[in-house]
Amino acid sequence: IELLLPMDLVAAAAFDKDASYRVVACNEMPDEWMALDIGPKTAKSYAEAIADAGTIVWNGPMGVFEMERFRNGTQIVADAIAGSRGFSVVGGGDTGLAAKICGIADKVSYISTGGGAFLHMMEGKKLPGVAALE
Repeated sequence: IELLLPMDLVAAAAFDKDASYRVVACNEMPDEWMALDIGPKTAKSYAEAIADAGTIVWNGPMGVFEMERFRNGTQIVADAIAGSRGFSVVGGGDTGLAAKICGIADKVSYISTGGGAFLHMMEGKKLPGVAALE
C-alpha cells in the first residue's frame, strides 16, 4: 500500500463558487484561506499512481466537486480511475455522486453508497445488518 499526500492545494478566500483562489504548496496555505481542491501537481501524481494500480479504492472526493471551479482534482482522479485497467471500488455517497458528476459511474467496477459501512467492511469489522442475517 502506498500512501500519497497532497503537495499543493487550490486555496480560496471563501466557501463560494465565485471565490478568489490560488494554487499554493501545502506548507504555504494562508491561515485565513481554506483548501477546496487538490492542486495540479497533486492531481498529476495521483493520476500516475492510479494508472499503475491493480486495485483502486476511492473513498472521498478530492475537493468541493459540487462547485465547478473546485472540481478539477476530483475530475482528474475520476478520469484516471476510469482509464485504469485495475479493479476499482468507489465508496461513499459523496464519492458515488462525484463519480456520476464526473461521468465515470459506469466505468468503475463497483460503487458502494455506504460510506461508513464501506470503511468498516474494508477494516474487516462486522456490519450489524450482515451479522443479523447470520
